[in-house]
Amino acid sequence: MVKEKMNNFEENLKKLEKIVEQLESGDVDLEKSIKLYEEGMNLKKICEEKLKNVEMQIKKIRSENNKIKKEDFK
Repeated sequence: MVKEKMNNFEENLKKLEKIVEQLESGDVDLEKSIKLYEEGMNLKKICEEKLKNVEMQIKKIRSENNKIKKEDFK
């Protein structure tokens, strides 16, 4: 299940945004707020991990003597 969550960044981000909206609305009781907060923190961690993994995969491409050279993203 964690692997499935890691693969769908956009869906997790939308869920996180929805949680933030619910918490900011003030219409949620304390117990529900705590559960939403915990879920939001887990989604935040998953999204951050996904971004970190993607960042490591990005390659900088530059042209050098009519050849494309790939370098690790820095």
